[in-house]
Amino acid sequence: MLKLNGVSLHYGSFRALSGIDLDVRSGELVVLLGANGAGKSSIFLSTSGLRTPTNGSISWNDEILTGRSPAEIVSRGIVLCPEGRKLFPQMSVLQNLTLGAYVHRRDKAGNKQKLLEIYDLFPILLSRASQAAGSLSGGQQQMVAIGRALMSRPKVLLLDEPSLGLAPLVVKQVFEAIKRINKAGTTVLLAEQNAYAALKIADRAYVLENGRIAVQGSPESLMQNTSVRQAYIGA
Repeated sequence: MLKLNGVSLHYGSFRALSGIDLDVRSGELVVLLGANGAGKSSIFLSTSGLRTPTNGSISWNDEILTGRSPAEIVSRGIVLCPEGRKLFPQMSVLQNLTLGAYVHRRDKAGNKQKLLEIYDLFPILLSRASQAAGSLSGGQQQMVAIGRALMSRPKVLLLDEPSLGLAPLVVKQVFEAIKRINKAGTTVLLAEQNAYAALKIADRAYVLENGRIAVQGSPESLMQNTSVRQAYIGA
């Protein structure tokens, strides 16, 4: 289980997170909803070791992650697919994917098998393997970003706004892929502004407002919550 216990995070005098209590059980797909600045990305930065919480602790299967380096956290199977993709645009699709396997760089056979799995998940990437990542469409770049994260063989995949800026048809393809990833055994924590699409595939969800958890529950309960519908889904 991934568990955040009383996590707070400050950027100077700005409080991005205030006493976050959150858990993701093994095999679950849990969604974080909230507007820009609500704290979703700050949860991911704290969990992946890119920011150290001001207070509180983060653990995975009772092992404390707080204070560990990003590389140590990746080696334990907690992998971030960041908002904005963060690809190396001049490098090829294959080179970008291969970078994700750095933590397993000595296992060439295992990396080859994982690469085949990613091409099965996103077939278009096989035909684009030698193409510069920066020349791809936004949707294809997002597929590369997810594929690169999967090359790290995550136990928990942190997906930050994967549908941002994508056309509706591509959003559907990306969410279908996320569902497949989860069904194959990877635990997923997904931050999304597309609340309706995210809740359709989620086991549970948290709604963040101003760095705090405002509401949590099943997708069905959040769909029926008038305040949540008005703010994030639409009447």
